[in-house]
Amino acid sequence: MFSLDRTVFQLIYAVGHHNAFWDVLAIFFAEYLPYILVIAFLVLVYYQKGWRRKVYLFCEAALAIIIARGIVTEIIRYFYHEPRPFSFYNFTPLFNESAWSFPSGHAAWFFALALTIWFANRKWGWWFFALSVLMGLARIYAGVHWPMDIVGGAVVGLLSAWSIHWLLRGSRKGLEGA
Repeated sequence: MFSLDRTVFQLIYAVGHHNAFWDVLAIFFAEYLPYILVIAFLVLVYYQKGWRRKVYLFCEAALAIIIARGIVTEIIRYFYHEPRPFSFYNFTPLFNESAWSFPSGHAAWFFALALTIWFANRKWGWWFFALSVLMGLARIYAGVHWPMDIVGGAVVGLLSAWSIHWLLRGSRKGLEGA
C-alpha cells in the first residue's frame, strides 16, 4: 500500500508541474475553494424553509465537522505520524502546511459537510462531493498530501456525518412540515 500511495502521488504531482497556470489553479482549489464552499453552505442554510430546518442543517453539519476534523482526525494524528510529501521528498510545496499528513483535515471537514448537505439536498450534495474531490486532488498536486491522506480524511468525514445523521434521526420528525 505504501508504494502504491507513493506511485499515485508521483503521477498526480508530476502532471503539469512547473506550469504557472496549473500551479495557480491548484492553489485556488486547495486554499481558496474551502472558503467558497463554506459560503455556499451558509447560503444553502439561509434558503432552507423554516427556521427549524435552518438550525437543524447548520447544527448537523457543525457536529459532523467537529467530530471529523476536531476530534477523530486529531486523535489519529496523535498516534500516527505520517510526514507530508514535501518533507519526505525534500521539495518546496506550492504552499506550506504543518503537522502530520494523515488523515487530511481538509478532506475530513469537507466530506463531512458534503454528506450532511447530500442528506438535505441531493443536488447540492453532489456538487459538494465533486468539489471536495477536486480540493483533495489539488492538495496532492500541491505536494502537501499523499493520496491515502485524502482517502483517509474522506472516510473519517463520511463516517462522522453518517453517524451524526443516524444519531439525530429522531429529531428530524418535526422538520417535514416545517
